[in-house]
Amino acid sequence: MAEILVYVDHVAGAVHKPTLELLTLARRLGDPVAVALGNGAEGTAAVLAEHGAVKVLIADAPEFAEYLVVPKVDALQAAYEAVGPTAVLVPSSAEGKEIAARLAARIGSGIITDASDLENGADGPVATQSAFAASYTTKSRVSKGTPVITVKPNSAPVEAAPAAGTVEALAVTFSAQATGTKVTARAPRESTGRPELTEAAIVVSGGRGVGGADNFSIIETLADALGAAVGASRAAVDAGWYPHTNQVGQTGKSVSPQLYIASGISGAIQHRAGMQTSKTIVAINKDADAPIFDLVDYGVVGDLFEVVPQLTEAVKAHQG
Repeated sequence: MAEILVYVDHVAGAVHKPTLELLTLARRLGDPVAVALGNGAEGTAAVLAEHGAVKVLIADAPEFAEYLVVPKVDALQAAYEAVGPTAVLVPSSAEGKEIAARLAARIGSGIITDASDLENGADGPVATQSAFAASYTTKSRVSKGTPVITVKPNSAPVEAAPAAGTVEALAVTFSAQATGTKVTARAPRESTGRPELTEAAIVVSGGRGVGGADNFSIIETLADALGAAVGASRAAVDAGWYPHTNQVGQTGKSVSPQLYIASGISGAIQHRAGMQTSKTIVAINKDADAPIFDLVDYGVVGDLFEVVPQLTEAVKAHQG
């Protein structure tokens, strides 16, 4: 059966959820072969095997931690040359898309980014994407070389499918470019205890209607009750009410959760582009004519300062 190369996103052996989603999609196309790099790579093998990896290629070297991106591209290229896969799948993070683009350029292949679904076609993998600020859904395939495809988080369920997960060492020869950009310092991100925005199954966002930084506490309270991530519109971020790292939209982060709750957000195209592929969308806005209501599955016309606290209490009551 055809082998599908899957790049593993992990931290010290803890595999991130988008990688497990990739394994689900990879199994539709062939036999997943996972590539885990850096500190803790060997520790990923058990969970990767549990989710369908027939083989796990591992490599660790100081270059993966000390330099940006290129050493990982060198390793993924080495895996590609060793395996000869029919497709390469990479999580659609900022780093993942750079790795995928560099690999595609090196091997002379086409690339598809931000796919939201994959299926087997007569001429290779077919990717579903959202285009033109999520106004259209397209189906695309790579017509030259081995498809390199990045997939958005929450595009597939995480499904256990135990496989051999044979661990093999990957021999990597680093290119001259590998040491071109050195990491000089690191500062850990302050943890909020909430899920990562782009990976969260539920996102609660606030916009201009929230009215100020202090008022975002009601958005956070609802998010915490739901176990959700907190997002913000560009207007809220530009006003300094919430960090830029939480911006959802065309110039912020693209999310595709199971549930997206927009409070006090009008629904300008800039924001819609970053959340329109969410599975279920709920909007709370006192303006019945707000564009966001053209998009939603459920809409509440009302004052968010009345509706959101009531929703929070209802969620807490249901949890009992």
